[in-house]
Amino acid sequence: MSSIEVKGENLIGGFSRRGLNGVVRVNNPSSGELLPGEFGGASEQDLEEAANLAAEAFTTYRETSLERRAKFLKLIAQNIAELDDKLIERCIAESGLPRARVEGECARTVYQLQLFADVVSEGSFLGVRIDPSMPDRKPLPRPDIRTRNIALGPVAVFGASNFPLAVSVAGNDTASALAAGCPVVVKAHSAHPGTSELVGRAIQKAVEVCDLPPGVFALLFDPGYAIGQSLVAHEAIAAVGFTGSRAGGEALMKIAAARKRPIPVFAEMSAVNPVIIFPNALATRGATIGRAFASALTLGVGQFCTNPGLVVAVEGKGLSEFLSGASETLSTTSPAPMLTSGIHSAYCKGVDRLRSHQAVRLVAEGAAGNGAFARAALFKTTAEAFLFDRGLQDEIFGPVSLVVAAKDWAEVKRVLQSLEGQLTTALHVDPVDYDRARDLLSHLETLAGRLIINGFGTGVEVGHAIVHGGPYPATSDGRTSSIGSLAIERFLRPVAYQDFPVELQPQAIQNDNPLKLKSRQNGFLS
Repeated sequence: MSSIEVKGENLIGGFSRRGLNGVVRVNNPSSGELLPGEFGGASEQDLEEAANLAAEAFTTYRETSLERRAKFLKLIAQNIAELDDKLIERCIAESGLPRARVEGECARTVYQLQLFADVVSEGSFLGVRIDPSMPDRKPLPRPDIRTRNIALGPVAVFGASNFPLAVSVAGNDTASALAAGCPVVVKAHSAHPGTSELVGRAIQKAVEVCDLPPGVFALLFDPGYAIGQSLVAHEAIAAVGFTGSRAGGEALMKIAAARKRPIPVFAEMSAVNPVIIFPNALATRGATIGRAFASALTLGVGQFCTNPGLVVAVEGKGLSEFLSGASETLSTTSPAPMLTSGIHSAYCKGVDRLRSHQAVRLVAEGAAGNGAFARAALFKTTAEAFLFDRGLQDEIFGPVSLVVAAKDWAEVKRVLQSLEGQLTTALHVDPVDYDRARDLLSHLETLAGRLIINGFGTGVEVGHAIVHGGPYPATSDGRTSSIGSLAIERFLRPVAYQDFPVELQPQAIQNDNPLKLKSRQNGFLS
């Protein structure tokens, strides 16, 4: 794949084209240096062509054989892996992330695609159910009813700022949509356009080699918001995948809901991912938990949607030791660049808001830095103040957290009951704390998509059992996941076929089972 180059072009219908609607340029977050290359913004005409080609491709692509679709996903993974240092170095330059992090994220991107290829090959995502006819049933005969899942249609995917590979052009949204049988139109994130184009060309090449309709994939650049908004509003688009701010997600949700034919928006948006430290764990190992917490807080400069932005515990000696351990670790933390100057500016405003709050005090800070380098910070408030001011629940994207000190365990529970939906909730417990933990579980299950014992939400394992989602506003729809094989369910819907002759039945639901699929026959798995 060494022939793939960054040219600053939109990718539409198997071709590349220089956009004429403004220009996207990007600075290296570490040095502030303007990187070479200009990326032409897509016009409304470019968007129209990309969306219409996706709609044309959908009819064919959604019925491609499972074998062919799996081969396509594996080839995308192979093409990305073969970009090697060209992709890694461009991503480092655009994101300011260290090499080890970028290499790990590239490996995760490749693995996700391979995972979905395996899911497609296995075929159970089609959800086949067959209730054979019962012509002699009394008082009424039962018709023959067969169900399978089909793809929703073309999906608009928005690249995320904090994961330029794993949650971007070929990331979890794109991989799961393509696996489901949906063409994808990606709106590249302006923070990493070169990375986006390299990956986009790797996908485009796989489309060509697999002889798929060229409209299966498109990549558009946008120096502002207009093209992304128009993409969600376009009648050819059937669903949206988004990872970003709550304001951005809610704006897209409004556009999608206002359409003549509203469509689902699967948006991952906002979470503070509370950490609950139970009394015995706090008393016996508060300092140890504090040090581990500070390491999790500053991992990746705190730029994870699962960052531990809130700690809840009972005031006392154990909490003091927790704060001492966390402060000790934070004091040795070097500043590091945030992904963009805009993210850094928003982070600084959020930290200043806590710093100036009358009921909040600064506990510890990391070393200061220049430019877009973030300084880690830890604050503390009382449960009473936290319950009074709901603004203290707001996420601040970056390495900052707020410790809420409660008078007693009953007040801890009131704090937890006041929280909005979360992606993760971490419980730090000893065996002595298990009864208290058991008492909270029914509530915590309704609060978050992933519950963690003696750990933190940072580090999302990509697999079949993972849930990366949660009640609003963590996500716009908490019934599924944006990561792992569950993510494919977002882009499928069931269709029932009643009394269809075998000549008209899709292969997936035929009695002779030519696709060798597992199914639910008369209610029983077979």
